[in-house]
Amino acid sequence: MRYYLAIDIGASSGRHILAHVENGVMITEEIYRFQNGPETLKAYDGKEHLMWTHERLFGEILNGLKKAKEIGKIPYSIGIDTWGVDYALLDENDETIGGTYCYRDRRTEETIPAVHSIVPFEELYAKTGIQFASFNTVYQLLDDKKSGRMAKAKTFLMLPDYFHFRLTGVKKQEYTNATTTGMVNATTHTWDEEILERLGYKKELFGELSQPGTEVGEFTDEVASIVGYKAKVVLPATHDTASAVLAAPLEAQTPYISSGTWSLLGVEQNYAHTSDAAREAGYSNEGSVKQTFRLQINIMGLWMIQQVRHELGDKYSFAELADMARANPVDDEINVNEQKFLAPESMIDAINESVGRQLPVGEMAYVIYNNLAKYYDYSLKALEEVTGEKYETLNIIGGGSKNMLLNELTKEYTGKRIITGPTEGTAIGNLMMQMVGSGEIADVKEGRKIIKNSFDINEI
Repeated sequence: MRYYLAIDIGASSGRHILAHVENGVMITEEIYRFQNGPETLKAYDGKEHLMWTHERLFGEILNGLKKAKEIGKIPYSIGIDTWGVDYALLDENDETIGGTYCYRDRRTEETIPAVHSIVPFEELYAKTGIQFASFNTVYQLLDDKKSGRMAKAKTFLMLPDYFHFRLTGVKKQEYTNATTTGMVNATTHTWDEEILERLGYKKELFGELSQPGTEVGEFTDEVASIVGYKAKVVLPATHDTASAVLAAPLEAQTPYISSGTWSLLGVEQNYAHTSDAAREAGYSNEGSVKQTFRLQINIMGLWMIQQVRHELGDKYSFAELADMARANPVDDEINVNEQKFLAPESMIDAINESVGRQLPVGEMAYVIYNNLAKYYDYSLKALEEVTGEKYETLNIIGGGSKNMLLNELTKEYTGKRIITGPTEGTAIGNLMMQMVGSGEIADVKEGRKIIKNSFDINEI
């Protein structure tokens, strides 16, 4: 029996999920889980910044790999996915330079206007199709250039590519995650050399882009001695949303919401929409398999309720918060996508300030869920305007698809048929592309049929 292992690292936690296919059904098993989150650390410029503890994360990757050996289920291949935009810069000795920054750090506040003074945003969008976000890699890198960090760099690797390199000694740059940088041309599907040149970014840092399903290499002898075996590393769609959407049982071009810390709402497309209308609506064209696109928008998502829960000492479960919200409906309105909610010192204070009063816990939870659903409706109407299509169905995938109150509110506001699941979409999509890469599954279409037969897919 051939096992595959997905290592799915999110902004708040990571998990190792094993899978195999038996009688046309994908059977999965979570074998290891660990916590994640940015920390305030001293960075390259000597100042404190929000950073990822990449060495600790790599240690957790190894711990999960060792667990597979312990339970006697050694994977044929593994693949790692994470969130987008964040990266490592490596020096001539392949050591990270100044750690790895978190996208919620504020270092781009000064570089955004500087980038736009050189390459106006309208031009960036026309070239790349990537919506504006304060954390886009194209803005982060200008800070690296100004601080001198880039001058020492010999390699640029998105975080999953960096971890794959640590496992194999092979440097590959995967396509779907590269598109989140705002520096990949939407027509050529390669790094846009004009953007790199005008911003003064070292072109030699950016190598050939590889498609999901590509083999990276085999564990190094050092890694094999730690985990107890050798396995192949095969590229999944290393951007977690790209993997999640691949796992969605979408028929034709059905819109989706990948619901988690972020809510990503969009639809698969065969070409990029880089019109003024798409730009003004805030839609992004992020890469998928075979150089197709996910036309989607970033919505703040369950980050808001996660932060509220944390500020309350984690004394309520998410299910309890949803029950409290259901019992306390209120009409207060907020714009969930306002910048103030990206990384506030206190999410509770930010929400109370927006509504103009002190909200009890249940009402605050309802305000978050209700206004998320309203923003979904607003964004879906904008998507229909951009594509010229009218959609009847919306597929909600990921961990957030278990939130029945949010699903019901979404159905109420959008008037769409709501399909939910699978909940572990990212890991399942990761596993599917490893299986496609190995030849066990023919293609995404066959993989989606297997997924539909394997996991709970429900209609609200």
